[in-house]
Amino acid sequence: MDFSYFTQLVSEIKIGKKLPGAVYIHRDAVAYIPEPLMKFAFIVAKALKIDDSSWNLFKFSKKEFKLSFLNYPEFYKDSYPVLTSAVTVDLKKLEHRVTSYLKSDNPPILHRKELFISPEHENYKLFCEITEEGERAGLYENTRTIGFKRTWEALITKNGFHLLNGRLIRSDSPKFLEDNSEEVERHKTAIVRQELSAPMKLLAKHGFLNGDYSLFDYGCGRGDDLHELQTQGIDALGWDPEFKPEADKFSSDIVNLGFVINVIEDRDERIEVLQEAWELSKELLIISVMLANEAHIAQFTPYKDGVITSRKTFQKYYSQSEIKAFIELTLDDNAIAMAPGIFVVFKNKDLEQRFQKNRYRRALDWGHRSTPRLPSSEDELRIVLAQNEDLFKHFWIKCLVLGRCPVNDEFAGSGKLKKIVGSHKKAFKLVKEFYSEEEFKVAEKMRKEDLIVYFAMSLFEKHRPYTKQSDEIKRDIKAFFGNYKVAKGLATELLFEIADRQKMEQECTLASAYLPKSKLEYEHEKVHALIFHKQYLGDLAPLLRVYVGAGLQLYGELEDIQLIKIHVTSSKLTLLGYEDFSGAQTPKLRERIKIKMAEQSIDFFDYLLHENSQVLPDKTVYI
Repeated sequence: MDFSYFTQLVSEIKIGKKLPGAVYIHRDAVAYIPEPLMKFAFIVAKALKIDDSSWNLFKFSKKEFKLSFLNYPEFYKDSYPVLTSAVTVDLKKLEHRVTSYLKSDNPPILHRKELFISPEHENYKLFCEITEEGERAGLYENTRTIGFKRTWEALITKNGFHLLNGRLIRSDSPKFLEDNSEEVERHKTAIVRQELSAPMKLLAKHGFLNGDYSLFDYGCGRGDDLHELQTQGIDALGWDPEFKPEADKFSSDIVNLGFVINVIEDRDERIEVLQEAWELSKELLIISVMLANEAHIAQFTPYKDGVITSRKTFQKYYSQSEIKAFIELTLDDNAIAMAPGIFVVFKNKDLEQRFQKNRYRRALDWGHRSTPRLPSSEDELRIVLAQNEDLFKHFWIKCLVLGRCPVNDEFAGSGKLKKIVGSHKKAFKLVKEFYSEEEFKVAEKMRKEDLIVYFAMSLFEKHRPYTKQSDEIKRDIKAFFGNYKVAKGLATELLFEIADRQKMEQECTLASAYLPKSKLEYEHEKVHALIFHKQYLGDLAPLLRVYVGAGLQLYGELEDIQLIKIHVTSSKLTLLGYEDFSGAQTPKLRERIKIKMAEQSIDFFDYLLHENSQVLPDKTVYI
């Protein structure tokens, strides 16, 4: 069966819940599915050894060659049954993914159950009555926010009802606190800034504030970021419900949702705001929230799923993993950690790929390192290069940056270069002889290592097939690996090696010898950990870079961190941040972050308020 025939058959399904992207139907209604499609679906389930008892709903995609087997075990018992597992089969890529919701505190749920079964079914009339109850209660007015258990239950309560044996009953005394706009004063959370906010600094660091992108600040507060950006000539606009309510909401390349959703006390509204900001973004959405540990949260008054502060403002404090899960569940896309509490989601997947690739590329000043070595016997070569020294110098540096010969559109002076020597290949051979072939071999090795690290880190995200890779990456794959399969194989092998304690111990021991500065800790006469300054991260062997990168996938970037500690035996990574690290002789420990990679969790420890602050007595060991 091909995609064209598949979509034709899906369009012929007579009943089911029909959404813009898919058709859902219960397996008890297979008589209403075209026979070839029904047989094909069961053959797929059998081929993948999906047990018949583990699913009861089909999901047929309208726009992609995909089908899913969904399990709602209480479909007939519960009015709004919970999804416990899903098997999604990509028939184009010949891949499948199993997702479990058993441990989720907010799993997807079903509504309008009568649509999934035939009108002749004995429960059809009952399911219609349940749906009519919800419509009368006003629960289906905004269908974007009703698909998950907690938001659905909160909506029921908000509308003055509660569930009794699965049926809606009007509440005489609501279970939850009523919203009181006079008690929660959101506008007080807006602060006056003397410099760009943290998310804006990160955007600037990665080149997104260079003037090439328009920006919309959703919830801009008093507008300090906007004023600074507009002063720099950047196309930046903003809206805020308190300070700029009259402004329009504009679609822009970049949308900043900075410290907004954490001050919204209604979870449904948070979802709506996040989805609206996502819809406004053309290239990427950057989201920032407040993080805090349980000790910090405990000092405030609990309210809903957050707290009321002493200033009568609401705060929903997140953990790093919690906010990542919330963003990905709401937007159904990959959220990339840029820093604690700051994530970016890309609509432009080519831009996301360039962003990720550049994060794992080391930078050396090749222009400073490269010194021409003039040959003594080839007079003509000396003359050609002497006449065009700047052109060949720039071409050589481009070769070093790429680790390979650039193609025409990768070098700005390509036309002039080809007029002189005929082709890039001839120029490449020329500059290797003129400068240093050994220097190029170093660059080539570095670039190949950087690419393997990049592909290894990409394995944490959704698979990106070769056809979806950028042109530059395709050229890199061909030049350094021959084909994509080899590249992925090397990356997978490297990623798995971070669990090899013996290999990790060997690499840490070697690193302590070749790094300019570092400290190797022992426990019971065995290597326990390697501690080093973040400036030497790029000097590490690929295995250790991937180990650290795996931890930073959860945490983000090392803006306020100085020392990194690799735990050899416990699959942990510790990040240490100090007050005035560069200036103080014995800097005080400000924060310690412990990343447990096996558990995918982060613990934050704040030391500034401790009476006996820890200090670093041996700073010179690390720099």
